[in-house]
Amino acid sequence: MIAGLDAKGALAGLSAVLVLAAGIVVGSRNLRTYDPILLTYTFGALSSAFAVAYRYAVWLQRPPTALTVRRGFQLVRRGRVARNLAFVARAAFANLAAHRFIRRRGFMRWCVHFLIAWGCLIAGAVTFPLVFGWLHFESLPDRPETFRAVFLGVTLLRFDLDSPVRFVLFNLLNLSAVMVIVGAGLALRRRLRDPASMSRQQFGNDLVPLILLLAISFTGLLLTFSTHALGGAGSQALSLIHAVTVSLALLYVPFGKFFHVFQRPAHLAAILYRRENVNGPQAACRRCGGPFAGAMHVNDLKALTTSMGFSLDLDTCPACKRRAIGVAQGRLRAEVGRG
Repeated sequence: MIAGLDAKGALAGLSAVLVLAAGIVVGSRNLRTYDPILLTYTFGALSSAFAVAYRYAVWLQRPPTALTVRRGFQLVRRGRVARNLAFVARAAFANLAAHRFIRRRGFMRWCVHFLIAWGCLIAGAVTFPLVFGWLHFESLPDRPETFRAVFLGVTLLRFDLDSPVRFVLFNLLNLSAVMVIVGAGLALRRRLRDPASMSRQQFGNDLVPLILLLAISFTGLLLTFSTHALGGAGSQALSLIHAVTVSLALLYVPFGKFFHVFQRPAHLAAILYRRENVNGPQAACRRCGGPFAGAMHVNDLKALTTSMGFSLDLDTCPACKRRAIGVAQGRLRAEVGRG
């Protein structure tokens, strides 16, 4: 093992690479439907898979993360499992699909987030199966004007060349590119003009993701333009630029804001945790006796801080803590005045 690498993280990364490589071989029917021209994308995906799995495994080992995720699974199994799963499904739709948590911060922010998120999801849902050879299109031997979409060896649907289905399927990547360009363009405009955003942002963490998304989307649309308007002129150079840009973005995923795509589902555990703290038993303040937080949360926080070497007073409510601080400051001022 290379010195400095986390053992569990490295194991998770290697496992992800092996599983993905095996999936490519098996899903493409022993590479029969795999296109070697897309090898650059495949190497980028395999490298990204290792880094994402490595960082995710390390992130899950952090005591707060591990505690939250563990409590999430426990709370799903507590009580009525079907009702808990329904609650998780509703929370997943509201937070992961509809992005309602962003809508509360403003309609324009929601539009930006929604367009970027769903544009990337649509592009990924089309691109990766095509790159890995899991999805391909072929014409029928007896009807060359009719195509079928084959996924993992199973025919999903058939369509004619002049049907609306063909137009939609063959332009999904263009649609996703337009969505990403609009969303990333609006986000970049705000980050370059809004004083509040400019004061907090970092180039590598806030601007680079938007630049990469715009570069991928523009080069992808240029490929379409070259094919239909220029008769394929410059397509080789554009294909290489697009492949390199996509590979750079894939390698960037584990090290920037893109990684929150993998972290976000764990927020469902936090939502379950919050519900339990609201509806479950409450911790009573040691000074005033009033409830101030969920008992489970306080007990977990005590165990967590103790395991990390901290000694904090977690049995008093915020009001009593502020009162105690004020009393201590008053005594200190009185002592200084007497001195």
